[in-house]
Amino acid sequence: MKYAINAQGAPEAFGPYSQGTTAGRLVFASGQLPISHEDPRALVDGGITEQTDRVIDIIESILGEVGCTLSDVAQTTVYLASLSDLEAMNEVYARRFGSPAPARAVVGVSELPLGSLVEMDCIACR
Repeated sequence: MKYAINAQGAPEAFGPYSQGTTAGRLVFASGQLPISHEDPRALVDGGITEQTDRVIDIIESILGEVGCTLSDVAQTTVYLASLSDLEAMNEVYARRFGSPAPARAVVGVSELPLGSLVEMDCIACR
């Protein structure tokens, strides 16, 4: 059975989707943007480093709602507006996810909502 996740530490969904869902032991976090704590219609200040940290903070909040942590993440997909940001994103990603790192795909895209530099989704297992 599928359940929606609604975490207080994560921004409201911008459209007809859930912040995340569960299906059995699997937890799916929707693609998250680096939305500011102060203004739910704006991105955090800073560049790719700050945006990546914020996206992972949001994912961590969503996972926490169902008793998971970043160490439970099995797979991520990272969308970058510029692949030249890959190295800086990797530094934050490695620090936050640790080892063993989740399986991952990185996709270069032409544009992300609100002009974001990064978006990330994930699948975790509880």
